[in-house]
Amino acid sequence: MNKVSIQTALQSMKDDLVRRLEAIDADLCVALEKDSEERATQVENDEVLREMQAEGRNQIAAIDAAIGRLNDGKYGQCTKCHQPIGKERLTAVPYTPFCIDCAQSFR
Repeated sequence: MNKVSIQTALQSMKDDLVRRLEAIDADLCVALEKDSEERATQVENDEVLREMQAEGRNQIAAIDAAIGRLNDGKYGQCTKCHQPIGKERLTAVPYTPFCIDCAQSFR
């Protein structure tokens, strides 16, 4: 893939995440039910939505960082060991900052 197609793909991923976060924000703004059982269910659901929201924000930050690396000419280079990131890994996680070996070292 060339720089433009990578940037387009990353931007598309980001746009999709932004739309999802907007929907989550809308769901979280709904007033809690008066019925205690319904309220408990709603609170549990809101907790899941907040976790999804946090993960979405983290992904957006990772995508923004990948776009920055793309613009700096460092896209596809591991930010830890500076070796090339495998094409299969970039295909699976296009915003990854790490090669597979460095990513596994964090586990």
